[in-house]
Amino acid sequence: MGPPRLASDIELALAAGRGDRRAFGELARRSAPVVAAMLRRMGAPAALADDLTQDALLAALNAIAGYRGDGPFMGWVMRIAARLYLKRRRREARIVLMADPPDGRTAEPATDSDLRLDIDRAIARLSPPERLCVSLHHGAGLTYDEIGRALQVPPGTVKSHVSRGSAKLRTLLASPERRAR
Repeated sequence: MGPPRLASDIELALAAGRGDRRAFGELARRSAPVVAAMLRRMGAPAALADDLTQDALLAALNAIAGYRGDGPFMGWVMRIAARLYLKRRRREARIVLMADPPDGRTAEPATDSDLRLDIDRAIARLSPPERLCVSLHHGAGLTYDEIGRALQVPPGTVKSHVSRGSAKLRTLLASPERRAR
C-alpha cells in the first residue's frame, strides 16, 4: 500500500485490522475533527467532545474487524461516539426531553467562538431536545427508533423533535440576516 493519505478508508481499515497502526492513525486523523464537531453540536462541551472522540476511536480500534465498509469509516465512528455520548448523558441523568421549553422560546445561541459556521450557529439556536435529536439523526445517522431507545422516549417524540428542529434550521439558514453576512 502507498502512503496512508492516498488510501481509501476501506483499505486503511483492512490494514488496521491486520495490525497496521499507521493505517489506523490515518483513519483517526481524518475522522477525529468531524466526530468532535458533531459531539459539540449535540451539546457536549469541547473537552468532553474531545474525550469522547478519543474513546470512540479507541473503541473503533478494538472493533476494527467489525467494520465492513458498508459506509464511510467516519460515519461508523460517529455512530460509536454518539452512542457513547448518550450513554454518558443517561448515566449522569441529565437528559430532559420536553415538548417545548417552559417559556415557549428556544435556547439562546451559543457564544462559543469556535462556532464559525452558519450551521453551528443555527443548531445552537434550537431547543436542547431538538438539537440533540437533529444531531443524532442527521449528524450520526441514527434512526428514530435507535434514538428513541437510546433516550428512552417514543420514536414519535424523536420524529417530532427532528421535524421541528429541521424546519427551524431551514428557516434560520434561509433568513435574510444570514445572507447579509
